Amino acid sequence: MTSLISLSPSTNNYRMSQVCLHMQSEHLRKAITCFSVCLQKQKCNIKHYMIPIKAVSRHRVYRTFASVGSLEADVASHGNDAPPGVSTPNNSRRSRMSFDQTNYPLDDITNFEKQLQELFDEVKRMIMMGNRNDAMDLLKANYEAVIERMNKGSKGIEEAALLDIITLGYMAVGDLKLVASVLALLAGVVDSLKDNEPLLDVVLVHMGSLFTALGKFDKSLLVYRRSIDILENRYGKNSIFLVTPLLGMAKALGSIGRSTKAVEIYHRAVTILELSKGAESEDLVVALFGLGNLLLKEGRSTDAEPHFIRILTLYKKLYGENDGRVGMAMCSLAHVKCAKGNADEAIGLYKNALQVIEDSNYMALDDSIMEKMRIDLAELLHVVGRGKEGREMLEESLLITEKYKGKEHPSLVTHLVNLATSYSRSKNFVEAERLLRTSLEIMGKTVGPDDQSLTYPMLHLAVTLYNLKRNEEAEQLALDVLRIREKAFGKDSLPVGEALDCLASIQTRLGRDDGELLELLKRLLSIQEREFGHESEEVMETLKKTLYYLDKLGRKNEKFPLQKRLSMLRMKYKERIQY
Repeated sequence: MTSLISLSPSTNNYRMSQVCLHMQSEHLRKAITCFSVCLQKQKCNIKHYMIPIKAVSRHRVYRTFASVGSLEADVASHGNDAPPGVSTPNNSRRSRMSFDQTNYPLDDITNFEKQLQELFDEVKRMIMMGNRNDAMDLLKANYEAVIERMNKGSKGIEEAALLDIITLGYMAVGDLKLVASVLALLAGVVDSLKDNEPLLDVVLVHMGSLFTALGKFDKSLLVYRRSIDILENRYGKNSIFLVTPLLGMAKALGSIGRSTKAVEIYHRAVTILELSKGAESEDLVVALFGLGNLLLKEGRSTDAEPHFIRILTLYKKLYGENDGRVGMAMCSLAHVKCAKGNADEAIGLYKNALQVIEDSNYMALDDSIMEKMRIDLAELLHVVGRGKEGREMLEESLLITEKYKGKEHPSLVTHLVNLATSYSRSKNFVEAERLLRTSLEIMGKTVGPDDQSLTYPMLHLAVTLYNLKRNEEAEQLALDVLRIREKAFGKDSLPVGEALDCLASIQTRLGRDDGELLELLKRLLSIQEREFGHESEEVMETLKKTLYYLDKLGRKNEKFPLQKRLSMLRMKYKERIQY
């Protein structure tokens, strides 16, 4: 079982700090000479090892962290450009894309790199087994060891590489605060290193992915740029090694709205892959998917469509018409068709995709991706007026969840509320009420009576009761929602505005005090102006209601400025409709 990576000077032995770990299984016990290990079954006897460590060679460029390649995809979300549920052929080795096995065979990977791999594998294993605290202890012990080395003046590639793995480990654990802290320390070390250091380009790519995951896109772009410069100088401008940092940079650029440059970089990555792997290589999928999604995000569905068609064609040619990956590609293409307004084509693709995935056993029926596809299809069916088919799809999702998770599982709530929405659209408010009350009963067994998560089905139920003319019950529910949301989100929050809007409608029908209703609407107007802008449609609708009560109360001085605003907004939206 692995523990601390030893960061020793090349000429001296270094006694490592010790960490006491719980032994999870006998077969994991390893006498790895690079680590200082404390194995624990019941009582831990600490052993100290004097380990001679050879520094990373300054004369060879090693291109891997072995299967730490999946680290970038699995931990730092760099793989999010791949289609959901689809693994590209080298997904588990993505950061090894630039490893030339001919020039640098695996046998030549240094012991230090093996240690990095062992450490990350151990962290991942602990997390997968649910031992988050053990993973945190292991990462902390290695962090303290590298800090001790840095305090003694060592701030080279060894320290940077270990900090990199520690940061990725914290990302795997999900502690973003520690990720940011260690990443800042790593950035300081990396800034002082020369570009010819081995492993530096790989560390920089990991850093770019982590900065992107934290939303620090400017820093992400800087480290990706440096990694690309290193690789271009070393291997040329068309090297396959460039693809990973290029895709990372394109993703970061797209995230900050620099879509033109991002599209250019995606195209460059595609061109490099075509030159190196061929025009029909599955390696193209991630780049094509990222490019297509960016174009969709920019509203360029016509430009996006060929890329998704190409992905579908690739999968069909490689795996046949009935492979699950073909189904996933159909689903992606359905999104494009929907964006283009081709609803019938999108529905057909969704249905075929679900059938192919189910028949091929590509993923479980209760998989979250399958669930989302069914809900997307149901929503689309409702939009085009095929509500009955949409409800059947929602009922199927409900039955699948009941079968696999039980009839009182909290995940049923989503399906119950979706079905209630469908029945409300078809004016079957009685069935909608039943479903919403069932969802509240299920939630009431897992959360407290004032938990904010209850307020969505509660507000939905208030609207349903309003439509059933049970106004007093609806009012009480709306008041409860308002109270809970004010406490949870603040009195001027958007969720509170939603509750105020519902309550105002109910109390208007009940004939409540005009002055109190006016104050509700003023609160709502203030929230909408801040959240949606002073010229939004939401503001225009609330202005109409506010003016009605000002007129009713005879408050002409307050009315005229709002009347002028409303007239300008009406003119604006009238022109927009005509355009």
